[in-house]
Amino acid sequence: MLEFLQIFRFLLHYNLHLFLPGLIALIFFRKKWKLAWAIMLTTLLIDLDHLFANPIFDPNRCSIGFHPLHSYYAIGFYFLIFFIKNIYIKIFAIGLLLHIFTDLQDCLWIIFIT
Repeated sequence: MLEFLQIFRFLLHYNLHLFLPGLIALIFFRKKWKLAWAIMLTTLLIDLDHLFANPIFDPNRCSIGFHPLHSYYAIGFYFLIFFIKNIYIKIFAIGLLLHIFTDLQDCLWIIFIT
């Protein structure tokens, strides 16, 4: 059962990273949903901060609060830029916050399931 949950967690995590921004783009940015989705997908680049960790990938490590671009200061900054009126910056901020939300649910899996 634990192996099934780990596979489910993996699939959920990466599907949320890829498809939740698309769903948000379709709902809130209908006229430019493809552009909005593409902008939100660029926020996956914040995972480059994993390259500074040792080991680079640890499936049982919570990214939030550990990696620099997943720090509480960074999350606060992402929240603040959401309020900038420029629509493209707002979309980018939404993508960053969705990314953090996805990583947060993964942290909850680590705490409560594994």
